[in-house]
Amino acid sequence: MKFGEIRDLTVDELRKRQVKMREELFELKMKHSLGQVASPAQIRNLRRDLARVKTALNVKLAQ
Repeated sequence: MKFGEIRDLTVDELRKRQVKMREELFELKMKHSLGQVASPAQIRNLRRDLARVKTALNVKLAQ
């Protein structure tokens, strides 16, 4: 997900997406611990996307 796409979302959408991504990340970590994740890069990509969402949310709240 690109930062430009995230930047255009509203604060409510960003919060919803943040909650959804946290849940996905938790599930991926659990699956990884059980050896069920095909690619560990999925965890890294999701963490980075979550960081982008958090950054965009902080920028919007600071304005």
